[in-house]
Amino acid sequence: MKIVVGLSGGVDSSVAAYLLQQQGHEVVALFMRNWNDASVTLEDECPWIEDSNDALMVAQKLGIPYQVIDMSDLYKERIVDYMFAEYEKGRTPNPDVLCNREVKFDVFLDTALSLGADKVATGHYARLNSFKSEEGKDVYQLLAGKDVNKDQSYFLCQLNQDQLSKALFPIGELTKPEVREIAKELGLVTADKKDSQGLCFIGKVSLPTFLQQQLVPKTGEIVEIFKDFEPFHQPVPVFSSKVEELEYLSAKIRYAKSDGKVIGRHQGAQFFTIGQSKGLGIGGHKESCFIVSRDMENNIVFVGEGKNFPGLYRKALKIENPDVHWLREDLRLKNGDSMKVEARIRYRQTLEPATLYQFAEGFFIEFETPQSAIAEGQFAAWYLDGELLGSGVIA
Repeated sequence: MKIVVGLSGGVDSSVAAYLLQQQGHEVVALFMRNWNDASVTLEDECPWIEDSNDALMVAQKLGIPYQVIDMSDLYKERIVDYMFAEYEKGRTPNPDVLCNREVKFDVFLDTALSLGADKVATGHYARLNSFKSEEGKDVYQLLAGKDVNKDQSYFLCQLNQDQLSKALFPIGELTKPEVREIAKELGLVTADKKDSQGLCFIGKVSLPTFLQQQLVPKTGEIVEIFKDFEPFHQPVPVFSSKVEELEYLSAKIRYAKSDGKVIGRHQGAQFFTIGQSKGLGIGGHKESCFIVSRDMENNIVFVGEGKNFPGLYRKALKIENPDVHWLREDLRLKNGDSMKVEARIRYRQTLEPATLYQFAEGFFIEFETPQSAIAEGQFAAWYLDGELLGSGVIA
């Protein structure tokens, strides 16, 4: 097969290209230049030129064709602008998930296919399997990577069957140490290269600093909510239906300024997210304070003391029906159906036992134990026996 590898200049995609070459495939390397604005990043912390040079050296070492494609305009339009818009609404986006859905396995994939490729490969720690349905149709399964510490299936949670049918993840069966060992044996320049942290175009600039390039700072108040806040101690009501119970369990507590005490000021509620404890400039507490809610209309950030603060936790979350995505469409729930799964609401979170519920009113995930810092805009993903079945944007 002719396979285009997204060569990023890192060790993972380097070894992915080598493994495919060893399997006898015709391998072509493409380096994807994403959006980068030197005015808002520490250029030496996000050296796309260095990355492209490293990718070129790997391609030359392996003896495979290499090309750079500029996708910066597309990346800005579909990822960066989306990110700004979501934060402005008080939501917490995950641009890495969107990058895979909108860029790597969309436009990048189309580019590869136009070059005559049969498949596209990346250096993700994930695995693929397939089987024939009763109708004789190929069904593709996205499985967690073998290395539980590096499993990146969550970042691929918005892909569909067509995208999976054209994808390859050659290092999914390996651990990170094994990948580095292969690269060292080959003498690849990327063998000891550190893993990239976060989004390349942000580098190591703080997120608020980055967002302030587009979102206007506006001074607001930080209000502390205390553990004796009455709603925390009210008995759970009796429900007439399961959907009514789930609506209650997934509902966010709405705070008012009068519910607590003003303890500080901030530069804009849009620069923060639920569960954040750093960057608040709050002192005088035994434990760290965590953001439990944001009032975007009145520009108020609400905090509570301690990682076990009751306002941080919810037992269920809701996903609006249009935002529910199934990789395995054959397993999609019908109204009134439920399914026991394991789920996570962020990358590298331990998978938690949960039950899915599908109703006309919405899609719900109820966890066995309450989850901390469930934020609007994040992606929840659900698994069964190590297979990622679907995902959705938290309402």
